[in-house]
Amino acid sequence: QVQLVESGGGLVQAGGSLRLSCAASGRTFSSYVMGWFRQAPGKEREFVAGIRWSGGRTYYADSVKGRFTISRDNTKNTVYLQMNSLKPEDTAVYYCAAKFGVVVTTGEYEYWGQGTQVTVSS
Repeated sequence: QVQLVESGGGLVQAGGSLRLSCAASGRTFSSYVMGWFRQAPGKEREFVAGIRWSGGRTYYADSVKGRFTISRDNTKNTVYLQMNSLKPEDTAVYYCAAKFGVVVTTGEYEYWGQGTQVTVSS
């Protein structure tokens, strides 16, 4: 059974940093891609960043380019989202997701984590 478990969320002041982790288990992910999404209260879920397990090519939403970095550690089956220069508008529940094939920015991922809250105070 595939499990994605996020951690690392919390409360931080504007301009600060957080690193989210997503530990994946239950299958071989070499042909999968991983995505980070977020959903703020009253808003639709949006794509934040994506990465291919094999090769490590990365993708970012325009709103986070230059501030967020997605990476993966194949030995630990873990994907990270380093978030720097955080803004109040980054406040949301952040979800890790996995799908076979290519990165897409829509929500058509097969597996989802439970989410972790990120709150950025002004």
